[in-house]
Amino acid sequence: MLMEGPVCLISTDSEGQLSVQKEAKDILDGITSPVVVVSVVGLYRTGKSYLMNRLAGKQRGFALGSTIESKTKGIWMWCVPHPHKKEHTLVLLDTEGLGDIDKGDEKHDTWVFCLAVLLSSTLVYNSLGVIDNMALEKLHYVTELTENIRVKARKGSDEDESAEFMRIFPSFIWSVRDFTLELKKDNRDITADQYLETALELKTGSSAKVNNYNLPRSCLRNFFAERRCFVFRRPAADEDLRRMEELTEEELEPEFLKQTQEFCNYVFSNTKPKTLTGGRTLSGTVLGSLAEVYVEAIRSGRVPCLENAVEALAQIQNGRAVEQAMQAYLTEVLDSACFPLDPAKLSDIHTQAERKAVEVFISISFNDAQQTAQLDLMMCKCTHAPIVLLIVIVCVCVCVCLCLRVLQEQKALLEVGFKKESDLLQKEIDNLKKEMNNEDESKRSTLSQVVDTVGQAATLFLPGIACKAAGFLTSLFSRWL
Repeated sequence: MLMEGPVCLISTDSEGQLSVQKEAKDILDGITSPVVVVSVVGLYRTGKSYLMNRLAGKQRGFALGSTIESKTKGIWMWCVPHPHKKEHTLVLLDTEGLGDIDKGDEKHDTWVFCLAVLLSSTLVYNSLGVIDNMALEKLHYVTELTENIRVKARKGSDEDESAEFMRIFPSFIWSVRDFTLELKKDNRDITADQYLETALELKTGSSAKVNNYNLPRSCLRNFFAERRCFVFRRPAADEDLRRMEELTEEELEPEFLKQTQEFCNYVFSNTKPKTLTGGRTLSGTVLGSLAEVYVEAIRSGRVPCLENAVEALAQIQNGRAVEQAMQAYLTEVLDSACFPLDPAKLSDIHTQAERKAVEVFISISFNDAQQTAQLDLMMCKCTHAPIVLLIVIVCVCVCVCLCLRVLQEQKALLEVGFKKESDLLQKEIDNLKKEMNNEDESKRSTLSQVVDTVGQAATLFLPGIACKAAGFLTSLFSRWL
């Protein structure tokens, strides 16, 4: 579905309650292709929305702010065709800025961060300046993931979920804006990725201070197996930053444009479609349902659990799969049943419709390991079989009624035509009698000629009775004469 601009996917009300917006959900329901989901998170006023607009290939879209206030509220979504992957949709999620002093609700920020992690294929963390200890302390949300996200519904006492997180979490990109340092270490040039890995190096020791230092670094290293870093120079002069949406590429710093293009190319080429446990690729429809499941868990005071989410998704998707499969079956039967219908062909129509229904079911069903949805589909087929038979019987009856109506119309037309011709013949006979009454015996030869003429007229109008009419007239005239 083509979107002219972003819409709100998850909103936040005045009391901090999250909810999935119907408009965005309807858009996702219409996307049956695989989705590649890229989310950007970070402190407010760090230029997150500009990066997302660049990924969308637009100058404007996600709102850019030029004041100290956070512009984006909740999570906003923009779905565009993927520029590198055919038949894939790129879903861009711009999140509410973290750490907004006017909001004063750190738990709300934590849930926004968790939702971005859970819904994304690639998570972009945006910050300003450099990656130092202060920057990592501001990313304390990553240290709280184990408290706010569960992989399994029941966790063993000695079970470490780090490996599970690494398997299911998105790839991680640290985007450093307004970067002014030189990428060097020990007087040697290094890459931005090496710069990030250097910042994530752990200290040895077991003191509280060392543990606090290592905690955010350990979480990033243990939770996100694939990590990349991109640094961006300042895009323009300070006075021009207030009107970033209005600036053309010629007015931006060439180095910034180059770095932005490298960032976009990497995201387009390397971000994978969103998957869940078992490697199941998500469509837009499933992504929308997944967002609802996670938001409902948060609203209910529960911790979002991937295992529970998969089970809930299975119920939603498999119910939809059975419904659409049966709709496909009925549509195929009605489209193929052309009347008059040969009873021997009905079995072929049923087989073809059944095959179509199975194809639809397989394309939509999700995690039906116990085959409960398949049983539901078979039960629905048994339930619908009498309905299909009834439809066929009704159609046959309608066909018979139409045939009878046509026959009656044809009969009426024939009766009208026969009466008209009969009246014409009777008129000719009456005229003939009048002429015969006015003539004498000497004009018998003339009467014979008239009889021939009447016979010819009868042959013209009623060929089947011409001979009988002529014979009758001859006999009549003989007796009369």
